[in-house]
Amino acid sequence: MDLHKDRLYQFYNNIFTMDFLIPKAYAYVADTASNNTSAFDTLLSKILSNVVTPIIYLLFALAVVYFLLGMIKFLQNVDNVQKRAEGQQNMIWGVVGIFIMVSAKGIINVILSTLGL
Repeated sequence: MDLHKDRLYQFYNNIFTMDFLIPKAYAYVADTASNNTSAFDTLLSKILSNVVTPIIYLLFALAVVYFLLGMIKFLQNVDNVQKRAEGQQNMIWGVVGIFIMVSAKGIINVILSTLGL
């Protein structure tokens, strides 16, 4: 339980302090001397896990919020056809955004597993 709280705290701390935007590449290059991975593989892995993955999660959350706002607009305007159509379009684009973010995360996982990272 405490491990999950620590990881969640660290994730939110990284998001709010923008630490994930500054990859500490030079510190990770020193670790590569002890194992068989190259500096590029380690750097790529750290960039993907510290920069790209949080951005994907953020965009995924925004797509879900956009979908939910479209659903609320659709349900609140039962009598207005134009507003219902706008809500329906928001829901469709929200689903498209969710699909794109899940696909991007899947592609990143395929790349990481292919490179053995």
